[in-house]
Amino acid sequence: MSLVELIAQADERGLAASGLACLDRCMPLLGGDDEVLRPLWASLVDGGGDWGERLAQARGSLDGADPEADAEDEAALLARRMLAAAPDARSAAEVRVWADACSVASLQIHRLLDPAEDEAPVDSRREGRTDGMSPLVAAELRRQIAVLELVADHGPAGLRQALDVSTEGRRVLRAVVSRRARGRV
Repeated sequence: MSLVELIAQADERGLAASGLACLDRCMPLLGGDDEVLRPLWASLVDGGGDWGERLAQARGSLDGADPEADAEDEAALLARRMLAAAPDARSAAEVRVWADACSVASLQIHRLLDPAEDEAPVDSRREGRTDGMSPLVAAELRRQIAVLELVADHGPAGLRQALDVSTEGRRVLRAVVSRRARGRV
């Protein structure tokens, strides 16, 4: 099943996990601590009653970024927009739009950071056309699919595995961002 189909079939918890996982993997671009989004992950397990409050706390923790630096760095700007677009209320309709946008943004971020060329539109990748896909984008696509499948197959119990998938992706992106920064100096 393609990523687009998985998103279309996902329930509210799966969609929230999908969007949150995309944002979590892009944390190295936001300069935030790895634990900033943990309360949001916890809200997915316990029903999400305080999603809005935990989201506000995460946004507050990440407000210290330099907007001028973000303006020069398209990848960081896309990550910041993912955070800004997160819905304050975790309704299925709002989370679906956010999860879909996060999926596109995260794949685009990985494309921007991947030194290998990938000229195909991100939407075609999400629909399953993967020929000639760059390695970093391919890995991100696999992670997005894995998160949705884990939550769909295991419900709240799959969230721990989804977080592990996201943590692995964050480590990879942190290494890419670090190499990129060393190349600028």
